[in-house]
Amino acid sequence: MVPAWQRYRSAPALGTRLIQAADLPPGSTRCLYVEGENGHFPLLLVAVDDGPRAYVNACPHQYLPLDQRGKRILSQDGEQLRCTNHAATFSARTGEGLSGHGEGCALDPVPLSVDDDGWLMIGSSV
Repeated sequence: MVPAWQRYRSAPALGTRLIQAADLPPGSTRCLYVEGENGHFPLLLVAVDDGPRAYVNACPHQYLPLDQRGKRILSQDGEQLRCTNHAATFSARTGEGLSGHGEGCALDPVPLSVDDDGWLMIGSSV
């Protein structure tokens, strides 16, 4: 079975480098578009205390970017992601929907790894 993130037409290839791991400090997020031959892939990176996570930056409620109306999408305690469009909330650790329009849904996780040069890249889980 193909993971949900790979069903996006613009999904990047495994091994695609993203950013230096050091550029994602604990308690931060980074929203970016990964350029590929099939277009722009919306990616959300979040640094939780036990390692970085990545999700497709598309709220399952209406598939709008979580940060469309503002950059502050991570709760102060670093445990929840909040969609700025309709206040759906998701676990920063698992992507599971917690409340609002996120309840019963989940963000599509994207596997990450860190290469020998310290780059976060699309790959097997960290």
